[in-house]
Amino acid sequence: MLLKALAIFVLQLIYVPLLTLRTTLVVKGERNKASIAALLEAIIYIFSLGIVFSDLTNISNIISYVIGYAIGVYIGGIVESKLAIGYRTIHISLMSKNQYLVNKLRENKFGVTTFIGHGINGEERYRLEILAHRIRESEVISIVQNEEPSAFIVSYDLTQFKGGYLSRHLKNN
Repeated sequence: MLLKALAIFVLQLIYVPLLTLRTTLVVKGERNKASIAALLEAIIYIFSLGIVFSDLTNISNIISYVIGYAIGVYIGGIVESKLAIGYRTIHISLMSKNQYLVNKLRENKFGVTTFIGHGINGEERYRLEILAHRIRESEVISIVQNEEPSAFIVSYDLTQFKGGYLSRHLKNN
């Protein structure tokens, strides 16, 4: 009886992170990889739920399913963060031009585009646009914060790109 509850728990610890991974892959446009994850996910789901439904009076099986699911969500979040699938657009606003920062980012293999803009009172501002693998986002932010602690930084998920530095360099790294 406890062996079934343990099996359900372990299956949930595999199933839910796999579900998280599959969802992330779909959102990031990785349909083929998502389909493979979905196949494994469905197999695990059927086995796990099959054990639970075979005896709905067995409370330990139901509790194992629920607790395994909850812990699986937590693990799935950790796995998703570690894999960091996809790309980010990072916008950095500076009060003054900092060519050293631009060069440092480029030396670290980040594509950087610079713009001149104007603040609320018309004063000149400098903006950097960087596109990077999501897993390297914290590296960009760290470099910027070390060189320009007062920089305003905003990042966005990037769903698609074509051409430019990214196509030539980042997709292969």
